[in-house]
Amino acid sequence: MKWQYLAIEGNIGAGKTTLATRLANDFDVSLILESFSENPFLPDFYKDQQRYAFPLELSFLAERYHQLKEILSKPDLFRPRFIADYSLWKSLIFSRITLKDVEYQLFEQLFTIMMESLPKPDYLFYLHSDKHRLQHNIQLRGRLYEQNIGEDYLQAVEQGYMKTLKTLHQIPVVVFNVTEADFYKNQSHYEEIVNFLTNVPEPGLHFVEIR
Repeated sequence: MKWQYLAIEGNIGAGKTTLATRLANDFDVSLILESFSENPFLPDFYKDQQRYAFPLELSFLAERYHQLKEILSKPDLFRPRFIADYSLWKSLIFSRITLKDVEYQLFEQLFTIMMESLPKPDYLFYLHSDKHRLQHNIQLRGRLYEQNIGEDYLQAVEQGYMKTLKTLHQIPVVVFNVTEADFYKNQSHYEEIVNFLTNVPEPGLHFVEIR
């Protein structure tokens, strides 16, 4: 395999953790999962975004940075490869949506400093799904503070991701349309994704429809 560190990204409810966990188990590589449920600002943010956006985004940035820095700097000798269900770019994307301009300018400066000191993913999967499928998945997993997430917010997140992905010219980025897919129960859907794990394309954007 021509990669050391794979990041799996996607909108809220796209299936990042499910896919990352299965791939890491099947390929016996180290798994990095985001500990978002422990963030004390998250439930309040979904109730009052303007008030809690800045402390939420700062706390997420700090948590993600420290987790990635700690794990990536001390790889397991027996499982030196990593699959993560997020990247630090996630913080920049969400903060651009939620923060005021003056807050975002400060946040971007802090992000740049942290990003420069982290190993960057050398491969990235992005899971795209339409808004209706995302909202269905969000409802199924039943987190109360997520139930009021609207289509406009999900659309803004999607646009933020696509804008950022287009700037990642140095690494392969595969955008999987998983709106009609079930890579947990449907083996053929899963194997389509696995094929890109073992046969890495050239750097740049690649789009794949899974049905």
